[in-house]
Amino acid sequence: MKIKKSTIAIIIGGLVGVGLLYYFRGIVAYILVAWIVSLAGRPTTRFLEERIKIGKFQIGATAAAAITLVFFLLIAVLVVALFVPMMIDQLDNFSTIDYRRVVASFDEPIASINSLLERIDSPTISLTQLEEQIRNAFANWFKLQDVGKTLNNLFSTLGSVFVSIFAVIFIAFFFLKDKDLFTEAILAAAPSQYETETTNIINSISRLLTRYFAGIALQITIITTFVTIALSLLGIKYALLIGFFAAIINLVPYLGPIIGAVFGIFIAISSNLEVDFYTVLLPLIIKIGIVFLAVQMVDNFFLQPYIFSTSVLAHPLEIFIVILMGSQVAGIMGMVLAVPVYTVLRVVAKSYLSEFKIVQKWTGSIS
Repeated sequence: MKIKKSTIAIIIGGLVGVGLLYYFRGIVAYILVAWIVSLAGRPTTRFLEERIKIGKFQIGATAAAAITLVFFLLIAVLVVALFVPMMIDQLDNFSTIDYRRVVASFDEPIASINSLLERIDSPTISLTQLEEQIRNAFANWFKLQDVGKTLNNLFSTLGSVFVSIFAVIFIAFFFLKDKDLFTEAILAAAPSQYETETTNIINSISRLLTRYFAGIALQITIITTFVTIALSLLGIKYALLIGFFAAIINLVPYLGPIIGAVFGIFIAISSNLEVDFYTVLLPLIIKIGIVFLAVQMVDNFFLQPYIFSTSVLAHPLEIFIVILMGSQVAGIMGMVLAVPVYTVLRVVAKSYLSEFKIVQKWTGSIS
């Protein structure tokens, strides 16, 4: 059986292409991240182009893309500006801690625990040992000799981080400016007979992921607002920071809400280390826990079902199973990327495997 030269050429070309993609995987990652950024910014760009008019002047694609990216950068700068003062303030708190007063504030709960331990003939907790353990814990967390090492590592990575950010922003600008640029680049590598299908796939993926990222932005906004207002009413310092962190970390399914609640409680405790445990600290922790529980109720029963049903057009139970599979494959990163990757797979299957009944059922909600 003779193999056509064209077939051999296609196989060799495919292998060379895969090799090049692997060799330049860093650049490919920049392009994919920039494309995702452009999808996230596309609603803003479209709004600026279509809705913002000053007399006869209308914002063009170039200006809209630039304004969108500047808006994203301003958000990033704002986040950094929120975190840095909080970190400095917390370090200052830890450096001036009266450890005896901290331990004294836990006198009553420790006495209750010791009473229980005595009943079951277990070793009791020594206040002196507890004070020493707290002192050592904070000393180990903030070793001065480690600061220099941390700063050196930080500065050594700043260059590569700057290059990565610049590359992503530069590529994303052109993806936002010319919405068909990514599609044209993919079509250049696709066989001619598959150009129509490839175009449809990219357009469907772009539409669904754009809706998904718009839903995520709505989710972040609502959670940030809810937590910020609730914690502000409770008198918690850095309520906005805690709310924004909780909204961002909430993107990590299942573990994210727990991390957000722990972060909020940690900030509250570190800002009130020397108050009485039962009268002040414990009620404050309970109130913060109630706030985050209420947020999760709203997110689980209203926000997530709305996002998944209207953006990626998938059932919440379906998404739940997909996220578990992503966790099994790649841990936390797999959980974060599970929904976008699943969306891509569904669109591809609908275009190329629609003759199978299972695929028809699986992708029937995709128009």
